[in-house]
Formats: sequence, structure tokens, C-alpha cells
Amino acid sequence: MKRVPELKTDAEAEAFLEQDLSGLDFEQFKPMRFEVAKKEAALNMRLPVALMDAIRARARAKGIPYARYVRMVLEADLQRGQ
Repeated sequence: MKRVPELKTDAEAEAFLEQDLSGLDFEQFKPMRFEVAKKEAALNMRLPVALMDAIRARARAKGIPYARYVRMVLEADLQRGQ
């Protein structure tokens, strides 16, 4: 099975997509969630530095901005509570 190489430019991505992708290993992909809802409310809170550092580190490990990570954690907790 073929893996997707690291594509550094749009041209590389377009060239990759032009080939036969039938042998592509789809197990390597992760679901991606798109945020389309308009953010109309703001939340401002003070946190201990250690907690903020941990939040930033976890978000960095997931490859997302820390504010989005906090929003995802809040949404996940609300989903579990239903």
C-alpha cells in the first residue's frame, strides 16, 4: 500500500492527486473536524501557568491552536454529559 508523502507545495499536492490513488493506504488518515459555526461569544479566564503550559503542549501535539483544543475539550465533556 502507498503512503501519502509529505507535500510541501500546492503544486506537489496537485501532482500527487493526478496519479492513480487506488493503492493508497487509507488507514493512515485521521478524521478531521471542520469548524463552521460562527464564534459569537468569548470566554476569558485566568489559569495557573502549569495548566496553560499543559494545554498548549497538548494542542501542539495534536497540531491545532490551543483555543481550538480548549473548545474541543469543552464540547467533548458536554457530549459525554448527555
